Amino acid sequence: MAGPRPARLEEVDPISDDTTPTGRHRRPVEGRSPRPWWTGAALTAAVLVVAGAFAVPALADSGVESNPVARAAHAEAATPGTPCSVSARACVDLETQRAWLIRDGKVVRGPMTVSTGGEGYATPVGHSLRVYRKEADHVSGESRTPDGRPAPMPYSVFFNDGGIAFHAGDPARSSAGCVRMETDDAKATFAELQEGDKVQVVEGSVERAERAEAR
Repeated sequence: MAGPRPARLEEVDPISDDTTPTGRHRRPVEGRSPRPWWTGAALTAAVLVVAGAFAVPALADSGVESNPVARAAHAEAATPGTPCSVSARACVDLETQRAWLIRDGKVVRGPMTVSTGGEGYATPVGHSLRVYRKEADHVSGESRTPDGRPAPMPYSVFFNDGGIAFHAGDPARSSAGCVRMETDDAKATFAELQEGDKVQVVEGSVERAERAEAR
């Protein structure tokens, strides 16, 4: 792979079919003076201020171990044999490239060998990610097979913005952000996880150190 590239997500669900061009200059309406440039700038600034005042913090913590979401996770006991909290239903350790399925604070499957995002496509750390969609026969909206077809992503369980999911694939190859698993493991993950279940993606050594400090 070439040098570092901006983070890219493996699959982005289309949000809109609006293809209206933007940035075109408009001709002033006859008989009406064009508005001064600062009017639009002031309006934009006001909108940004109001939007910021009402913004709701995301549950995902983007890898910042000192924020409230991460601190709450570190205050919980860890599921034995994993670096994740007892409240998690799925755990991914980016350092060891292992994953576990958890139920009621106990491992029900794992460790499973996985592959996560490669250079420039890192799988994001998160302590309170949530399953939001499942699709057994999903195909990528971005990646392609050598013959040009959309790449299959069987047994996809989506848990983070931009189409980040667990899915069947070759765990010997890094992904573009998703968590690739052996087919049997992907089937089990698809069957076990339901919408709303908590997923934690962490760096094991960091979790152990933070949890010890929280004690």
